[in-house]
Order: sequence, then C-alpha cells, then structure tokens
Amino acid sequence: MSFTMKDYKPHPIELDATMVEFLEEAAKAYGLPDASKTVRCLINYVRENPDKRDQIFGEIRCIC
Repeated sequence: MSFTMKDYKPHPIELDATMVEFLEEAAKAYGLPDASKTVRCLINYVRENPDKRDQIFGEIRCIC
C-alpha cells in the first residue's frame, strides 16, 4: 500500500504525554520521521492483519 502526502488529511486526536512519548520513542527507534508516521504504521498494521483486531481493540483499556 503506497500513499503520497496528498492522500493525508489532518485529524487531531487526544493523547496524553506518555502516549506522545511512546510514539516519539518508537519513531526514533525505527527511523520514522515523526509520531504521525508511527500512528499510520500502527493503523496500517491492524488493517493488514485483521486477525489482530480483537486482540488490539477487543479489550477496553482505561489508563486513568
């Protein structure tokens, strides 16, 4: 699956500081340009592996 920048639309999402830190660390560890690319990789992984959806989204997680 290949995208060009013109395919992307900004979508603000709410993240706490630890989530942003996690995404930034993952971006650095895997040579990704930024946290938004990290999120796109995560989304693409789930889209390409539908058998993982329940494992990822089936449990309600609340970090309060």
